[in-house]
Amino acid sequence: MFRGVSAINVDAKGRMAMPAKYRDRLQECCASRLVLTVDLDRCLLLFPEPDWDQFERKLMQLPTLNPRTRRLQRLFLGHAAECEIDNQGRILLPQLLREYAGLDKHVVLVGQGAKFELWDEASWNTSRETWLAEESASTDALPVELETLSF
Repeated sequence: MFRGVSAINVDAKGRMAMPAKYRDRLQECCASRLVLTVDLDRCLLLFPEPDWDQFERKLMQLPTLNPRTRRLQRLFLGHAAECEIDNQGRILLPQLLREYAGLDKHVVLVGQGAKFELWDEASWNTSRETWLAEESASTDALPVELETLSF
């Protein structure tokens, strides 16, 4: 499981260093092979290759006559890029994906269980504050799935 937020710099060639705390786990689970794609929130999703393969299979099993399914397949699969962690622990972020997510020099890598989200640092900070404000002001009932969650 990947968790936590890591601040990372992207170099002039579009490479970012994967935080050391994840490298061994990624080497074990996917031989350092990853798949990067777009997310609807204007960030990027970074999957270990086996988890991507599972997601891709599920997505492709959805009914393709449904227009929304086709749009999601086009977005997620059409933008998918294979990445590999190099000997210096870096991955190259394709320019098209960097542009989509507005990634420049300062980014954050957010662990989301079996995958990561990669955000422009300023966009992440703004979105996080919006989400916190929305939750504080929310009068909506919790989804049934969360009602029994405790910590």
